[in-house]
Amino acid sequence: SAKASYQVMAAAYRRIFDRFGLTYRAVAADSGAIGGDLSEEFQVIAATGEDAIVYCPNSDYAANIEKAEALAPQGPRPAPSMPLAKVHTPGRSTCAAVAEQLGTPLTTNVKSIVLATDEINENDEIVKSQVWLLLRALQELGYTTAEPVEAEYQTMHLAVGGGDADFTANHWVTLHDAFFQESGGEAVMSRVGVLLEGALQGYMVDKASYDAGITDLGMLKDPEVAKRFDADGDGKADLVGCTPGWGCERVIEHQLTEFGLRDTVTHNQGSYQAIIGDAIARHANGQPIIYYNWVPYWVSGVLVPGKDVEWLSVPYSSLPDGATANTVFEGKNLGFAVDNVTVLARNDFLAANPAAKRLFEVAKIPVNDVSAQALAISKGADSTEEIWGLADKWIADNRATVDGWLAEARAAAK
Repeated sequence: SAKASYQVMAAAYRRIFDRFGLTYRAVAADSGAIGGDLSEEFQVIAATGEDAIVYCPNSDYAANIEKAEALAPQGPRPAPSMPLAKVHTPGRSTCAAVAEQLGTPLTTNVKSIVLATDEINENDEIVKSQVWLLLRALQELGYTTAEPVEAEYQTMHLAVGGGDADFTANHWVTLHDAFFQESGGEAVMSRVGVLLEGALQGYMVDKASYDAGITDLGMLKDPEVAKRFDADGDGKADLVGCTPGWGCERVIEHQLTEFGLRDTVTHNQGSYQAIIGDAIARHANGQPIIYYNWVPYWVSGVLVPGKDVEWLSVPYSSLPDGATANTVFEGKNLGFAVDNVTVLARNDFLAANPAAKRLFEVAKIPVNDVSAQALAISKGADSTEEIWGLADKWIADNRATVDGWLAEARAAAK
């Protein structure tokens, strides 16, 4: 049976760690999107590391911090010590900071977040401009909004689906459909409105390579063509790819196999902001580059399509899990769905907040405006204060449009 095989494998792991002489624990872990009712992680006990666990030195209990169980407080809940009131907590992103401001014990505080994502700067501040525009509009409607919280795309969907967040303003309808379904789908959340229309993704190469005849991804099946983009000396093309966990990862991995490119192309992954910076530097030195990109995003303000780089076509449309979508833009098959970006919100949040729901339905931001703001952010306007400033300037420049959104939202709340 599956459980018997699992125990055989677990015993083998333990023998390996015992032979190494390591102090370790097999801890209960969250199975996440993979599913199943049994999951363990083998953790070496150390003063430093990338994860935190809880364990009892006097028993075999151990668990990942996300899976650990705690005893409920004993005795009845005490009566409230003060009446319910709204309190402004600017810049207080943790329970400890709020408790300090209010002068209350940490044990009496619970954190409720509004989630937004995607890009962050070196100070771990969110720099996705449409998020800030939408939050400012919510504030004008009278909402008190939390500081947006950074998360990878799959985590973002799980947070909304699981009730840890109310909404996100960065859901790509086609690209993120698998994340949407895995996180509860229509039973718990809804795609609302079309915030950004005509978002693009695909593969790009430097213009010199394109003009030399490399116009389709399938051409990299030829080792001599692929070698042109070799950045580490192994003879294979180095494709600047996707951050692990993003929706584009599934598409790229699928297409590398589908188009027979596994032997000639390496999908380099990591923090996209870091690895694309290396590609930009190589381009500045006159070296050929190939990379995954999307619009709107600041990269297209640095490596300008038609001037510095060009979109590659793909041999034919092929998406993971047999999915079908329009992947053609201006006569070229980019390989990725020509997509729309929507607000993804919990159904219970929408039911309780008709004004916010209507705002999400009618708000629409031009893709080029988001790209322009992203470029400004990439050039250094990336602190929280500066990004709020960009949002406020856009709202001031588009006051009549935003007032129209707000009027419809207020009418929906009556």
